[in-house]
Amino acid sequence: MECGLHDEHVGVERALAEIRAGRPVVITGEGGPVLTVGIEGLDAEQVAGLDTAGGARLVLPAARLRRLGLERTAAGTLALPAIDLARIERLTLALDAALDAPVGPAAPIDEAALELARLALILPALLVVPLPEAASAAVAGLMSVPAEAIGRYRSGEIERLRIVGRAPVPLEGAPDTEFVVFRGGEGLRDQVAVIIGRPDLGGAVAVRLHSACLTGDLFGSLACDCGDQLRSTARAMAAGGGGIILYLDQEGRGNGIANKIRAYRLQSRGFDTFDADEALGFEFDGRRFDFAAAMLRQLGVTKIRLLTNNPHKVAALREAGLDVVAEERVIGRRTPENIRYLTAKRDRAGHRLDPDAPTADTAAKTRSDPA
Repeated sequence: MECGLHDEHVGVERALAEIRAGRPVVITGEGGPVLTVGIEGLDAEQVAGLDTAGGARLVLPAARLRRLGLERTAAGTLALPAIDLARIERLTLALDAALDAPVGPAAPIDEAALELARLALILPALLVVPLPEAASAAVAGLMSVPAEAIGRYRSGEIERLRIVGRAPVPLEGAPDTEFVVFRGGEGLRDQVAVIIGRPDLGGAVAVRLHSACLTGDLFGSLACDCGDQLRSTARAMAAGGGGIILYLDQEGRGNGIANKIRAYRLQSRGFDTFDADEALGFEFDGRRFDFAAAMLRQLGVTKIRLLTNNPHKVAALREAGLDVVAEERVIGRRTPENIRYLTAKRDRAGHRLDPDAPTADTAAKTRSDPA
């Protein structure tokens, strides 16, 4: 990567750390510099130090605006003549909130602020305050980053993707397993390729893209089928000639663990998984899989049999240039707690599964060690 691009990439990473910590960041671009801070980090002390005479605004994504009653496919802004924390919280999070002012268009610099929030895995809602042209981030002591650099960040992460460690890690049911750790791909996080057995990399390799699910994978949550899919896939690969599980740090469909738990709270109140995300300002699925294709290429894989129920993953890998020669379903347990979740994935996201079929518990148990 050229020196200039490297420097701007580092700048975005530092801005991500600042905005994630609740501190303001200056974004520069068309229309002049703006100070931006995530709603999560906004408090009375910060507000007291802001000069809002230049036209402060609340930037909200299209999903949250739809929840507020405005059919919209693009982000928008609400003017803030005065910064009222209670009003901002209501517009950002309240389930019964409605718009109380006209919504203006989001400028490119506002879209960059939203992208920074998404990359930082915070709520996609921000306070944006225009700064005088003469204002200096150095004088204010704040991190400054160009809007264009934020827009280029994801593609730069793919180019920087590299292997940083690998070692054998025997697993229960799949003792001949190697973990390969990649740095890059998504934000500041590491990704893992779990190579099970000895797959023939010259042929069609069995591959699963598995987005991390702390609640399901580690704690056995009954609200999803993720942990069952992960373990049954590992066992099936071990018994069937090997394969590769890409364990991707994409908790909550790319929204992060904090937002996933916020969504779970809404689901406990009757929302389905997609409506819960929309209420928080997220679209159907925030994940991208182009970097997963890059991981596979670095491992020498170009032809795959994809183990998934999600047609979006198939399309994404084909668009990235991989040869997906077959698709195979991955079935987990059906429980009273996850039936609505599975049904929503089938009916609203096109996942190829049947929540009404007989439960997979028995089939899964026959593939595992006897109880």
